Amino acid sequence: MTTEPPISLLVVDDHPVVRDGLRGMFESAAGFTVLGEASNGAEAVTLAGTLDPDVILMDLRMSGGGGVDAIRELTRLGVRAQVLVLTTYDTDSDTLPAIEAGATGYLLKDAPREELFTAVRAAAQGRTVLSPAVASRLVSAVRTPRAAGTPGNEPLSAREREVLALVARGTSNREIARELFISEATVKTHLTHLYAKLGVNDRAAAVATAYQRGILG
Repeated sequence: MTTEPPISLLVVDDHPVVRDGLRGMFESAAGFTVLGEASNGAEAVTLAGTLDPDVILMDLRMSGGGGVDAIRELTRLGVRAQVLVLTTYDTDSDTLPAIEAGATGYLLKDAPREELFTAVRAAAQGRTVLSPAVASRLVSAVRTPRAAGTPGNEPLSAREREVLALVARGTSNREIARELFISEATVKTHLTHLYAKLGVNDRAAAVATAYQRGILG
């Protein structure tokens, strides 16, 4: 009786706590082994060449080298590993470049543990894996051509709508972070994205525009 070798992984994220959590989660489960960790895209490319993992869990926005550039370079080099994006961002400006660069799949960090395990197994077999939210956005992007350079054409994500609704209630960034269980830096990132999508520069204009367009009712 033969047993399948474990799926080997390279974990890429600029937050040590996230890397430690992912390593612990996969090493405690049968069928996986973590070969190494990288804190940015450039390190990921180097380690992928030396460690030869089956799957690379890749964050997108990292200081010292982003995920999309790393995916593009890995594809150019013909690295055997399949890249599964694992990030907090689901905007078109993140998902589309990552998929186009060569990512096998795209999951959000709020994915349940078993869903992540299943996604890694599928990615190791070369199958495409997309979270429902990302799949929906990709379908919308394909079906709805956007006018280049025109602000306000891109729909807000579910999280961005939540942040916007709290902004409309006069909630501070710190209070939003506490209510949504995210960091203040993440709140600021969501605000930056929704400002760009709405074509505005501040909170007041964002709320006014959202009401005008029926986003907030």
